[in-house]
Amino acid sequence: MSININLGIRFHDIEQLPLSEAVNVVSEKGFTSVQFATSQSLKNVNVKLGNLSPGLAHHIGSTFLKKELQIAVLGCYINMIHPDLDQRRRELDRFKEHILFARDFGCSIVGTETGNVNAEIIYTEENFGEEPFLQVVESVKELVEEAEKFGVIVGIEGGINHPINTPKRMKRLLDSIHSNNLQVIFDPVNYLSIDNYKKQESVIQESMELFGDRIVIMHAKDFIIEDNWIKFVPVGKGLLNYDALFKLIKEKKPYLNILFEDTREPYIDESITYITRKFQEA
Repeated sequence: MSININLGIRFHDIEQLPLSEAVNVVSEKGFTSVQFATSQSLKNVNVKLGNLSPGLAHHIGSTFLKKELQIAVLGCYINMIHPDLDQRRRELDRFKEHILFARDFGCSIVGTETGNVNAEIIYTEENFGEEPFLQVVESVKELVEEAEKFGVIVGIEGGINHPINTPKRMKRLLDSIHSNNLQVIFDPVNYLSIDNYKKQESVIQESMELFGDRIVIMHAKDFIIEDNWIKFVPVGKGLLNYDALFKLIKEKKPYLNILFEDTREPYIDESITYITRKFQEA
């Protein structure tokens, strides 16, 4: 793998193996980093709210460090606007627990999307109203205030099904919370829909203009159109214009952590070859 691309993968997209064995697989693939979600990556460990500890976090972090792998993001994907306020509080507290122990994992970023007005994460245009946005601002502000105490970054990922569903809304969120401890996890496919995918270059350009300076992680996946809807596919198997994307990323964000998402076996090696070539050619 070219040293010019800092490529990683969501750890739970690797075959479910004991921790050390899965770490070896990631290392042998040539990845440099992972996104690690405790609830999805530790199948035999109880990591419910209140169960994380410095010892567990250090055990996990040191296992990656032995292979010179960075935990680039702690994934703690919560519904921060859950309609049940008691459940919303538990979700926010779980994210705060990840903030508390992030340094023991050897990680500085805890990441999440912005949730759903429904208890189940399903597509609904109700997410796009003003009230859900304001609820997101309230929740993110609370998380950022906690992150500031520990020198940790809250990474927010936008998505077409979520309250932060456009580049402009992401910019508005950033402008609503004045803190460098709030940064962006950028997944260009997440901003695409059946209505705008043919203008994806404009969406990518707009994103870079509005918040390119706040991007700390990029997710890499691909998409096709199926049943008049965006369907996620492995990197290199779809329609995403990586040429246009990488021309902007290479200029703006050298050595940015680029993390595979929704790319699993048997496609990983092929996707590595594809994305490395695209990056070098851009």
